[in-house]
Amino acid sequence: MKTANLAIVFTDIKGFTERTSRQTLEQNQRMLQAHHALLTPLFKAFGGRIVKSIGDAFLATFESPTQAVLSGVAIQDRLWHYNRSVPEEEQLHVRVAINVGEVRLEANDVFGEPVNIAARVEGIAEAGEVYFTEAVYLSMNKAEVPSREVGAFELKGIPGKIRVFQVPRAPYRVEAPDAGAIAEAPGEETLPPYGNLGLSRVPESMLEGGSDLSALLGQRAAALGQRAAAGAVVLGQQATVLGRQARSAGGSLMSRVVGAARAGDFRGLARAVGRSWKTLAVVGVVVVLAGVAVVVVGKGPAVRAIEAVEAAPRQERDSLVKEARRLIAEEKDAGRRFYLQGRLDEAQENHRRSVDDYVRAAKAGSGDAEDRIEELLSHPQCGVRSAAADAVRTLKLASALGALEDLADEGGEDDGTGGLFGVGKCDSKAAAQSALKVFKD
Repeated sequence: MKTANLAIVFTDIKGFTERTSRQTLEQNQRMLQAHHALLTPLFKAFGGRIVKSIGDAFLATFESPTQAVLSGVAIQDRLWHYNRSVPEEEQLHVRVAINVGEVRLEANDVFGEPVNIAARVEGIAEAGEVYFTEAVYLSMNKAEVPSREVGAFELKGIPGKIRVFQVPRAPYRVEAPDAGAIAEAPGEETLPPYGNLGLSRVPESMLEGGSDLSALLGQRAAALGQRAAAGAVVLGQQATVLGRQARSAGGSLMSRVVGAARAGDFRGLARAVGRSWKTLAVVGVVVVLAGVAVVVVGKGPAVRAIEAVEAAPRQERDSLVKEARRLIAEEKDAGRRFYLQGRLDEAQENHRRSVDDYVRAAKAGSGDAEDRIEELLSHPQCGVRSAAADAVRTLKLASALGALEDLADEGGEDDGTGGLFGVGKCDSKAAAQSALKVFKD
């Protein structure tokens, strides 16, 4: 039996199965061709070997953990460049997960627990991120790649907790990056998420991509033209959507309060009333709650900017995101700033990063962030619920104990889905059960 100590890299496309159900065979084939043309050269550029590819998923091995992580950030930066050049329906958003350890080599394939752990880490990773285990963190060259701990996770079928790290977003010093050089305040998206840290090391000759990719990149002018033409229409739509949200907020909140009261759920009633006061202050409507007239203030400019991002089509969001980031950066209170950054991340469907922001906001004293973490325990996506459960554990957030217990009892409909090559399934019920332990110790 032949063994080797290798870094294992898993990648896959976010929402691939759902997209496949909406695409023609020709569209699906074109998407996979672009995906392979973009990623394959980067694996090779950093010394990786592609072991196998099934649909949208790659399994690759590297002799160097550092090179494996650099390939991951290069992939994310290259996809950032690509996605800015094509319409939304052709964009690619990929998860990257890395582990290292001794694996068994058989018939051009790899087996063993390090492979299983890498696949399970992929199950908790968010699109656009590069996640890796403590084993990778300890063995890689930290002078070349910055890192930040995500948390310790109980992974199905793996004994003990696995500490997971991620490569944080730029800006940081490319000359000698480290975690201390990371800027906390949100910045402009004028550079790719990892500042070309890995991509700058790849020769241009390896990035030409072939005819299929060239044809897709040729759509850049058309896509940009469509964005410009739709701009005026989008602004009008945003105003309409914001008005509808304001009108519906009062009725939704009152229904939540009345429903809890009728059911005799006094804890739920208290939470609903508390959320109503906080939410109404943001929405800017006048309601009568428990017979008392409450006059509330309007939305702030940062919240309005975030909602504009939510209302806009993905391909129209760049300028709106920049404006929202500018307004958030002006917020003096750290808890409020991190909370708003979390809201903006959610608007861009980067839920994993939004939970990280809410944790930082809660640590800085934001009650809104604590409420949002509790609400995310019932999110329709397993990965988001699991991240929220871990956030409750990290913060020892007693106010979310009821919702955490509900998740531990019931789980979610999509628990057991996801993963690669049969492993790495998401399990928010297990994540909640694990989080509950901190309240019992």
